[in-house]
Amino acid sequence: MALDVVDGKRVAITVPTGAVIRVVSGPTGEGDRLVDVVWEGHTVTMFAFDVTVRGTAIEDPGASENLRSDKTATA
Repeated sequence: MALDVVDGKRVAITVPTGAVIRVVSGPTGEGDRLVDVVWEGHTVTMFAFDVTVRGTAIEDPGASENLRSDKTATA
């Protein structure tokens, strides 16, 4: 599940199994439970738990391994 803004309102959307997402920011601290991800060219917000537990990391061979934004995961 992801959160998006549609017509000025936050709505829940389903990210299908097998979708490829790229984490672009967050979580910024231990209490921060949300991360921004790019999915199908659109930035949405997902729970860090869903990305961590349900995702599988895919290394981007052209990117630095130390940057969170260079990690791609399958939801």
